[in-house]
Amino acid sequence: MAIPPEMFLLPGGREATLQQQIQQVVSEAIVSGRCLAGERMPSSRRLAAHLGVARITVTLAYTELVANDYLTARGRSGYFVAETAPRRPVFAPVAPAQASAVDWSVKLGQRTRRRDPIFRPPNWRDYRYPFIYGQSDATLFDHRNWRACALRAVGRRDFDMLAMDHYQRDDPLLVEYILRHILPRRGINARPEEIMITMGAQNALWLTAQALLGQGRVAVVENPGYPGLREVLDQVQCATSAIDVDPDGLPPDLIPRGADVVFTTPSHHCPTNVTMPLERRRAILDRARRDGFVIVEDDYEFEVSFFKSPSPALKSLDEAGSVVYVGSFSKSLFPGLRLGYVVAAPPLIEELRALRWVVLRHPPSHIQRTVAYFLSLGHFDAQLARLSRSFSRRRALMEASIRANGLQPSGREVHGGSSFWMQAPEGIDTDALALTLQQQSVLIEPGKAFFAGARPDHRHFRLAYSSISARRIEAGVALIAEALGAVAS
Repeated sequence: MAIPPEMFLLPGGREATLQQQIQQVVSEAIVSGRCLAGERMPSSRRLAAHLGVARITVTLAYTELVANDYLTARGRSGYFVAETAPRRPVFAPVAPAQASAVDWSVKLGQRTRRRDPIFRPPNWRDYRYPFIYGQSDATLFDHRNWRACALRAVGRRDFDMLAMDHYQRDDPLLVEYILRHILPRRGINARPEEIMITMGAQNALWLTAQALLGQGRVAVVENPGYPGLREVLDQVQCATSAIDVDPDGLPPDLIPRGADVVFTTPSHHCPTNVTMPLERRRAILDRARRDGFVIVEDDYEFEVSFFKSPSPALKSLDEAGSVVYVGSFSKSLFPGLRLGYVVAAPPLIEELRALRWVVLRHPPSHIQRTVAYFLSLGHFDAQLARLSRSFSRRRALMEASIRANGLQPSGREVHGGSSFWMQAPEGIDTDALALTLQQQSVLIEPGKAFFAGARPDHRHFRLAYSSISARRIEAGVALIAEALGAVAS
């Protein structure tokens, strides 16, 4: 029996290619039992005409479905549903429960505290002027070479390595490249037993906090600072001391006695982007040596530095072994990669590996190997150079537009990071400003989420330029200035 082409409709609105969408709808029809074994598929010509796609697209989809045992090809007779095609198990229908028999308010243990999130709509790409931080610009990424590295990583030569459960171990090729090429750029010399791969910087911060903190211990954080870190510290139930930053970052003399762990972003402070000067870096290391606390250095956006070379990492100056260094590929490659690393003393790395093993064993092997190839073949350095050139142009446009429209950056001028930390006039609530601008297809990030304490700041906001094209920066900044003027008047 021939299956009519009208049975298949493309879903639309998906990021998959037309070929992938055809594979999806055909395989779903077979797995669900709507197309039975032995039935003849519509010819590629008829299905292409029905779906309004090129015939070669259907032919390629059919070929993939044959390779995956959904279809079989019979000479000149066409394609048929294979006898070996997958089928979903069929169960007797069960009446839906009228109400849950479980009182989840009682069953749930410690609740995860969700602080006010950074204002960032999930459909941010639909906005014309997305001044939001941390997302990648697809036009700047080397898709061709990334695809080649990914294909090489899943090739037959590497498959045995990828298929194994590595327990607590990391990809040696990736570890070697980080040790020999990434860390030396920050002045850091480390051994393999001093590094561990993580699922991004957030995972690294969580693991470190779990290992070093708990009830009765004190963590010091920057204010304003990274909101995700405060959520991590909520989980470990430690005491937290938030220290206001000044134009040079975290003041060492304000770190309270009795602190156990100090978290800092010295390369580019989050969110103000100020860089901690060398004298202050040495001062905070002296305090750590004298008072016995550990420093967790989140080397935030060290690659995005303009007009001068990056300052040496705290870890590179650390002679007492007090610094835990956290790095990530989220900003230099893309945030969805979720790959980072921790550099620390071997006893701590051993404990972090044990913790990681309990939760996820190790980051996916094929992701680690793909990144290792991308780095080792020189594509990463080319990517950084491309980002630097593009971000330099965008930053110059942002600076000129901010000055031309009379907007007010907060603090002194900085020359790094992929965003600007801004201050609205007295009396303006940037939460309300963000909602007003959203109606004009402009996205900004109100600063409230970055501040600790019961009375968060409402005057600040962040403008990032990593996700907005250069040709839209001037018009977007002008709309922000117009909205601020309307509110102030």
